[in-house]
Amino acid sequence: MNGAAKLHTSFLGSLDVDRLGTVLSVWAHPDDETYLAGGLMAACAAAGQRVVCVSATAGEHGTPDPVAWPPERLGRVRRWESAAAMAVLGVDDHRVLGFEDGTLATIEPSVGISAIRQLIDEVRPDTILTFGPDGMTFHSDHIAIGAWTTRAWESTGRSARLLYAATTHAHQAAFGAIYEEWGIYMTDERPLGYAAVELAVHHVLHDERLDQKLAALAAMASQTADVIATLDPAVWRAANSEECFVDASTVSARTTASTSPATKFGFEAVGDGG
Repeated sequence: MNGAAKLHTSFLGSLDVDRLGTVLSVWAHPDDETYLAGGLMAACAAAGQRVVCVSATAGEHGTPDPVAWPPERLGRVRRWESAAAMAVLGVDDHRVLGFEDGTLATIEPSVGISAIRQLIDEVRPDTILTFGPDGMTFHSDHIAIGAWTTRAWESTGRSARLLYAATTHAHQAAFGAIYEEWGIYMTDERPLGYAAVELAVHHVLHDERLDQKLAALAAMASQTADVIATLDPAVWRAANSEECFVDASTVSARTTASTSPATKFGFEAVGDGG
């Protein structure tokens, strides 16, 4: 890892950037990856590692005002915004698969699994980042893309390390009320959260690396401008200053059992038992 990456990044989990190797980052919508893994992808890119970022959809239905923002217009703008955000992060390979926003749970799973398997076969990643069974917000698209990625990974014989985006108990305690105000959760369920010692990656951003991530989020103005305008800047920085992942092979049945939408979309516990 180069000196700049070390200066602006702290890895408190069992894995640091050097051990992640080639990264395949798979998400549902543009901005998912920047919120959950923007700093991590930037650190890997800065260290000279290959990073391929994938959005299943262009997020063309991601607006409360479809009259002002019809899908064709919003999808086009969000592709531009994501290109700008990836440029800020130093990620030069971003792909949009073209599935319709909001429909991933209705698509035949074999179609999605095949699409992700093709990416794995092409990229040959050492590490895959995606959503776990809770989708972080219980969004059906999030859960579906995580399930597709998990099944594709399993079909390769678990040839790479699969990491699920996660939150900590401490983070939920600090920011849970704010997330409730934002209305980010799609059901009445909430993420279980993990103890810090359970994390495979606990990436703490500060100084230049955090500025880089926040600049990338600002580039996604159709999705972030309102919250940036209304939230205390210090709170915005703090809420985005850590990125956490758990190893999929250690995720126990309790995670899926408490996450009922996961079973509906083909997500089952993938741990090695126990």
